[in-house]
Amino acid sequence: MEDSKKTLNFIEEIIEEDIRNGKHGGRVHTRFPPEPNGYLHIGHAKAICLNFGLAVKYKGKANLRFDDTNPVTEDTEYVEAIKTDIRWLGFDWEDREYYASDYFERLYQFALQLIDTGKAYVDDSSSEEIAAMKKGPTEPGIESPYRNRSADENHQLFLRMRAGEFPEGSKVLRAKIDMTSPNMHLRDPLLYRILYKEHHRTGNKWCIYPMYDFAHGQCDSIEGITHSICTLEFENHKPLYNWFIRELGIFPSQQYEFARLNLSYTVMSKRKLLKIVNEGLVEGWDDPRMPTIAAFRRKGYTPASIRNFASLVGVAKRDNVIDLSLLEHSVREDLNKIALRMMVVKDPLPVTLTDYKLNGELVEIENNPEDESQGTRPVTFSRNLLIEREDFMEDAPSNFFRLKPGGMVRLKGAYIILCNEVVKDAHGRILELKCSHIPESRSGNDHSGIKVKSTIHWVDAGTSIDVELKLYDRLFRVEDPNGEDDFMQFINPESLEIVKYARAEAALQKPDPGKHYQFVRLGYFKLDHGFRDGVPVFNRTVTLKDGWAKSKHKSN
Repeated sequence: MEDSKKTLNFIEEIIEEDIRNGKHGGRVHTRFPPEPNGYLHIGHAKAICLNFGLAVKYKGKANLRFDDTNPVTEDTEYVEAIKTDIRWLGFDWEDREYYASDYFERLYQFALQLIDTGKAYVDDSSSEEIAAMKKGPTEPGIESPYRNRSADENHQLFLRMRAGEFPEGSKVLRAKIDMTSPNMHLRDPLLYRILYKEHHRTGNKWCIYPMYDFAHGQCDSIEGITHSICTLEFENHKPLYNWFIRELGIFPSQQYEFARLNLSYTVMSKRKLLKIVNEGLVEGWDDPRMPTIAAFRRKGYTPASIRNFASLVGVAKRDNVIDLSLLEHSVREDLNKIALRMMVVKDPLPVTLTDYKLNGELVEIENNPEDESQGTRPVTFSRNLLIEREDFMEDAPSNFFRLKPGGMVRLKGAYIILCNEVVKDAHGRILELKCSHIPESRSGNDHSGIKVKSTIHWVDAGTSIDVELKLYDRLFRVEDPNGEDDFMQFINPESLEIVKYARAEAALQKPDPGKHYQFVRLGYFKLDHGFRDGVPVFNRTVTLKDGWAKSKHKSN
């Protein structure tokens, strides 16, 4: 028990203390409250894992609640995408799918309660005038000339706002708190605004909509959320949420803040991501260069790798930046166990085995050396092969152990070959290598006595197929691209390399969309949306090189 205590994060410590003290009857009820105005990103994945994970750990409940208070930016497309992402990550909200719009009538009644107790008023000031009156944190604000309207007048004006009697933007409802507070969120914040916009769930039933800060905490209270877990950016909002709870006399849902996830070489502001999408710098929200959960899924990440990454990052009280290589390490760790190994040649160089007399044969190659239960597969071998062009060097240095004139290498799962002749065109470009093979050196039955220092992959020229490879790199060239105005200048122009006609084993003619592959030496891959002009298209999930693991090893 003592050891487990050491592994608790600070939120788990709070929850376990609450359970010991019988707070809320020992009940644990969390929620994940996304705004349906965009696709979820990797930072949301951490919050999903935290909220749903706590409910699982403490045998509690977790709600999915969409904070849909702004009809201008919200859409059912985002609602469905969010639900897909959460399910893909492995979590289930059972029958607890809620929306802030479910509570619009109750929120409206809460607003009337504040009006009738003199804690809210209708303000005719423009948004610019209200901002000017709030001033800055170092000087007191100025009270609105409408602040001292009577409760009865405010009540009637608010009824008329709901009835649609006033133009959009002409009036707002504000809380009456403290215009001198150093916390700007307490300087008579807006509660409602007039918007003649159709809502994705309520249609045109409402023309006044609650502000996020007014709806969020009350929705937690209505649902009986015991532990309202938010990122640190909402820390300054908590006094306002607590003020609403006190003034309304409702269930005291309590907020706890943790550090949001920040990744190197990444932006996660919805505004910035939307700009990248709208300017056509990526294919869309699920482009594998984006940090969205949909993009990671399309790229070939696994739910387990994302969950493991969230666990490795942990739950902190202070913001920090996590190295992107840790996320890449997490997916490599998972894919190394499950990915089917295949041979694909990105830049083919023909090899002819001049002494090979058979019409062809099948050689057995392991599907995954990390898991013998995955067995082997037969691969066609013949006298006409293709190898990677970079695996041959004509004027090779002494430390080059792949193929060179007069040199020998082993072909994976097959024979040792000797390079005898280099065939070139009139411009000196290498067209073909003529080689011989050592019949006694076949893998699994090698009695040649010959030792070579390198094994290279290959495909059979006659039976191999064309595949398209999409090789992704980081979308940004710099570690911190989050400058407010200039982040676009850091876009990496080489973030995607497309190899139109790589050559692959015939087994990839009908690839399984649900499988993950390791293409020898090229990295981990997954089928994209299918085929282009009859050619299967694969996205590279991640390269084989694990920079984070190596740096961790060195530090230890």
